[in-house]
Amino acid sequence: MERSRVLGTSPEPWIQLCLKHTIIRALLLSTLVAGALSCGLPTYLPNLPRVVGGEDERGNSCPWQVSLQHSSNGRWHHTCGGALIAHNWVLTAAHYISSTRTYRVVLGQHWLATREPGSLAVKVSKLAVQEDWNSNQLSKGNDIALLKLANPIALTDKIQLGCLPPAGAILPNNYICYVTGWGRLQSNGALPDILQQGELLAVDSATYSQPGWWGSTVKTNMICVGGDGVISSCNGDSGGPLNCQAANGQWQVHGVVSFGSSLGCNYYHKPSVFTRVSNYIDWINSVIENN
Repeated sequence: MERSRVLGTSPEPWIQLCLKHTIIRALLLSTLVAGALSCGLPTYLPNLPRVVGGEDERGNSCPWQVSLQHSSNGRWHHTCGGALIAHNWVLTAAHYISSTRTYRVVLGQHWLATREPGSLAVKVSKLAVQEDWNSNQLSKGNDIALLKLANPIALTDKIQLGCLPPAGAILPNNYICYVTGWGRLQSNGALPDILQQGELLAVDSATYSQPGWWGSTVKTNMICVGGDGVISSCNGDSGGPLNCQAANGQWQVHGVVSFGSSLGCNYYHKPSVFTRVSNYIDWINSVIENN
């Protein structure tokens, strides 16, 4: 009888406990699903009926796009692009990062010439450049860096996170992606005030490694897109994202603008070259976790 009283003769407490665990598991699952879908889904959908040769981006349809700016003579100047991939981390290119400069990141911006409602300017507190990056050997790749923001960003309909692709992911030939940035509209041309977007098709290694294309210059830790002589990234786009839509509708940042041909921004058979983000997922996770 004493033992019976300790264990309880009614099954109701056990049913309640099981129900409680079931509810907790359901809540955890819904949280994980929501977390997985909390990036790469802009409130303002991009115009995709169809940068150099590109078009004005629909306002805030790439809400993870940022302008990385440096301070000079008391003013802030657009340096390159980047992508917000965590509440306080921005992904960009290494070749524009210098420890001697003071940086800030502008988020939620469409027109660079004026401060728009809902935009933010946040100081950068830490620079993390990929350890194998060598500024004297651009063709070896590793042109990738992370910037830690001075404070975490609250997400809005104008400021959202870009998704990272799965580790090791390779874009198939002719996969449609979009480059975005405030880079020059043509080689040695003007810089736009409005964020530009351009549709670019992925080029596989069998094609871009041909002698008439990039030959041995482009490595497997890079992505080539474009090469039609019409649309490409250009100076000022560096560090910006290559946005590719996954089957579930999410936009993933597959590339970081790295370099183009010295012959011109949209030179035929010289596709724009991006750092392949899927090659650096472990590095990105490690930097974020340890800083």
